[in-house]
Amino acid sequence: MSKEQDIESRRRFLKVAAGTTAAAVVMGSLPRFARAADLPALSESDPTAKALGYVEDATKTANAKHKAGDDCTNCQFYSGGPTGRGPCQLFPGKSVNAKGWCVSHTPKKA
Repeated sequence: MSKEQDIESRRRFLKVAAGTTAAAVVMGSLPRFARAADLPALSESDPTAKALGYVEDATKTANAKHKAGDDCTNCQFYSGGPTGRGPCQLFPGKSVNAKGWCVSHTPKKA
C-alpha cells in the first residue's frame, strides 16, 4: 500500500468513526426525551413517597422541615420544567408535581 492510500484509508476510517459516534449520541438521547413525558405520576400513597413525606402541593404540607417557597422546581433532584410534572432522581420512573415537595428537598446551587 502506498503512503497516499494509507493516509486516505485513515481519513475514511476517521470520518466513519466520527459519523458513527455522532449518530450513537443522537440516538442515545432520543429515548430519554420521549420517556420523560411518559412517566407515570407519583402518588402520595406510594411507599417511597410516604417515606419521604412527598406532597403534591408544597403549600399544603404541615411538615416542620418545609420552608416557604421550597418546592420541586427549586430542588436539585428535580429536572422538569417550572410547571406541570417532571422527573425526580429520588423517585426513578415516576414524575412529580413541579409544585410538590418532600423532606429530601435540597435547594439548587445558584
